[in-house]
Amino acid sequence: MTPTVGRARSRWSDLDRPPLNAAALRSALVWPDGLWTSLEVTQSTGSTNADLLNAARQGSALAGSVLIAEEQTAGRGRLGRSWSAPARSGLFFSVLLEPEPEVPAAHWGWLPLLAGVATATALSRAAGVDTALKWPNDLLVHVDGEERKVGGILAETTTTYDQANAVVLGVGLNVSLRADELPVPQAGSLLLAGAKNTDRDPLLRAVLRSLADWYSRWADSGGDPAVSGVQPTYAAGCATLGRRVRATLPGGRELNGEAVALDGEGRLVIAAADGVRHSVAAADIVHLRAT
Repeated sequence: MTPTVGRARSRWSDLDRPPLNAAALRSALVWPDGLWTSLEVTQSTGSTNADLLNAARQGSALAGSVLIAEEQTAGRGRLGRSWSAPARSGLFFSVLLEPEPEVPAAHWGWLPLLAGVATATALSRAAGVDTALKWPNDLLVHVDGEERKVGGILAETTTTYDQANAVVLGVGLNVSLRADELPVPQAGSLLLAGAKNTDRDPLLRAVLRSLADWYSRWADSGGDPAVSGVQPTYAAGCATLGRRVRATLPGGRELNGEAVALDGEGRLVIAAADGVRHSVAAADIVHLRAT
């Protein structure tokens, strides 16, 4: 018998982090006339977004495909940032959507905001954690009274094998990370935020059902953010609005002011000290402390 004393614990052996049940997830989420058409769970991959983008281009993934990883080794966030976490400690998944012809491309910028709304509302119900949104695509919780990032969303466009325009939405959520496993001090997890439930199967079902519901409302309205309810719901749950912020714009220019609104295109409206309002489409946002 091979001795086990002193052997390094495998990243797959944590009994508090059981594997996802792919068959049960498919049974619960993939059904005729539903948004999700297939669901796969892979043990480890670099990036579910990269994998699904490649599959869409090669014709091996159709609209409504869901790809989930137990572990991501090269997960990506906005602005080229990395996203990493221990195996089975979170939810790391991507979905393939083809909004046309119902929704013109001009409204596709709302998709990451829609995903934020869907994820935050699902976590509020399923995990019992008050989850706020940081513009444009971060999910925040409170840990020991401090605002921490618990998840993020990345949207990437592509052209599929049959020349359809598509979007891959990637979601990463820290579920059971302990304090000593956090990649940076500003990170958090549902566990550290006091979640009543950290079982990933029901959490994933809740998020994907919520995403399907919000996507259907949005698509049925032709992508109208107000009629679908995405814009007012995002604004109501956005921790950025009403705060003093520093926005680092493409090219490195900085803009300081108060985040006062979300416009009809999903841009953040920042009122500078001179009273001029700036609509920001892309920026790295820092919440500043009140003075």
